[in-house]
Amino acid sequence: MVCPVQFLCRALCTVGLVLFYYVFSIGITFYNKWLMKGFHFPLFMTLVHLFMIFCFSALVRSAMHCWTGKPRVVMSWKIYITKVAPMALATALDIGLSNWSFLFITISLYTMTKSSAVLFILLFSLIFKLEEPNPFLIVVVLLISSGLFMFTFKSTQFNLEGFIMVLLASFIGGIRWTLTQVLIQKAELGLQNPVDTMYHLQPLMFMGLFPLFIYNEGLNLSTTSKLFRVSEVSALAYSLFTLSVGGILAFGLGFSEFLLVSRTSSLTLSIAGIFKEVCTLLLAAEFMGDKMSALNWLGFVICLSGISLHVALKTYFSKVPLPSLILQSC
Repeated sequence: MVCPVQFLCRALCTVGLVLFYYVFSIGITFYNKWLMKGFHFPLFMTLVHLFMIFCFSALVRSAMHCWTGKPRVVMSWKIYITKVAPMALATALDIGLSNWSFLFITISLYTMTKSSAVLFILLFSLIFKLEEPNPFLIVVVLLISSGLFMFTFKSTQFNLEGFIMVLLASFIGGIRWTLTQVLIQKAELGLQNPVDTMYHLQPLMFMGLFPLFIYNEGLNLSTTSKLFRVSEVSALAYSLFTLSVGGILAFGLGFSEFLLVSRTSSLTLSIAGIFKEVCTLLLAAEFMGDKMSALNWLGFVICLSGISLHVALKTYFSKVPLPSLILQSC
């Protein structure tokens, strides 16, 4: 029997970890949206984030090696290209398109549309036979899809281009998290630690996103007064500082997810993710001026019901929860 003091300590620890996760998860959403108002180069911003995550991951790996004395996992080129590269490319496109959409849509529309990733995760999990067919999944799909339709129906702040970008990012995100689950389940690859996963993913993600950046933003970025044609050093320092803050938030998000899952469970992260959506929409309506009708809010509630049902089904039918299936990004 657990004594009240131990129970209270565990509860406080869980609440603290959830709040720590919220700071980075909600923080990076609002920060990227704010940054995109004056810095219209989302793909370059994403590349900076990837570079910083790689550097921080390398530092953490070195610290873990010095602390434990155990060598960190190093993958062969064959496995790296054939096993890791597809997931890295999907992750890069998911994050890149998500950040790109902030140029066009509100945080509330982004949050709701991004929630549709659960549908695509289910789809690809069934294709890869990671999920057992279940009649309740039809209810999940109907709830989420109908909720998304109601949320976007006659929305005064709807933007088709941004909506398609996020929807495409959610589709690619379904591939991303399915491949992530497959990769993490292969114990022989040694990527159970997310720090090792982030370290190996970032270079391939950078190379996968770089051609799209060159095509879409390369020329404009090279002539912008915010970086390469600055008239004052202070302007350059400000741009680099704001980009670096986003990189710190991006690394903190991945690290906080790892802490929450490792110290509690994947179910805790799932439930925390549901309430995170509520907090994000409330904050967006309060501080960002996002406008939502009663029908939009009803659609949001229905969509959350579908996600909650999915979490409940995963908990009921799975003896061992799979954290990679329910992680929602960045």
